[in-house]
Amino acid sequence: MTHPTEFAPGLIVQGIDAPLNLADYRLIAFDMDSTLINIECVDEIADAAGRKAEVAAITEAAMQGVITDYKESLRQRVALLKGVTVGHMEQVFAERLRFNTGAKELITAAKAAGLTTLLVSGGFTFFADRVKASLGIDFARSNRLEVEDGLLTGRMVDQPWGDICDGAEKRRTLLEMASLKGIDPSQAIAVGDGANDLPMMGAAGLSVAYHAKPAVRAQANIAINQGGLDRLLGVLRP
Repeated sequence: MTHPTEFAPGLIVQGIDAPLNLADYRLIAFDMDSTLINIECVDEIADAAGRKAEVAAITEAAMQGVITDYKESLRQRVALLKGVTVGHMEQVFAERLRFNTGAKELITAAKAAGLTTLLVSGGFTFFADRVKASLGIDFARSNRLEVEDGLLTGRMVDQPWGDICDGAEKRRTLLEMASLKGIDPSQAIAVGDGANDLPMMGAAGLSVAYHAKPAVRAQANIAINQGGLDRLLGVLRP
């Protein structure tokens, strides 16, 4: 990769000749937690169980890439959520979850340019499906928490595509969606912030790090280190 250059304050590009045209791409895939939204949902759910610090420490290690087995790290965190009510998750959604600056603007511009939009998350369907609907995203894949009598069991439910949406599944989902739509992966954009986003970012023609961990910033074509997601439109002209 070429030496990174500052395209604009807090906006770094490397390995590409910028600016590019958004309409030259056909698919854009987003991580959810800390990318499209301002929180890590698992950490906020854990707050109800009095275990936020414990869970957040595991989340941070997983996102930094210190913990390399994402599936096991997520199982550990979800086990600590046992007994949390669905009502608390509703409260997290209503009171703590906010869309990151520029998320709506970027997705609106991508859809206007004809791109298929994809949300692929190591988080949970409870939030991902609502974020998908609110932002008008075309498709979403994430993990399903098991609920019994209004309480989390501390387990996840297997889905038709597999058990847990980790980095490998994010990559597979991006490639699967591209194949279904007749899109070459070189025409895909992947946007994320954590180590589990690197596999899909590596499979896409253009990788974007948003307020990301150092290892992710280092490997991305574009790093947005200041401001909102819509700053991508400074490099990818609509």
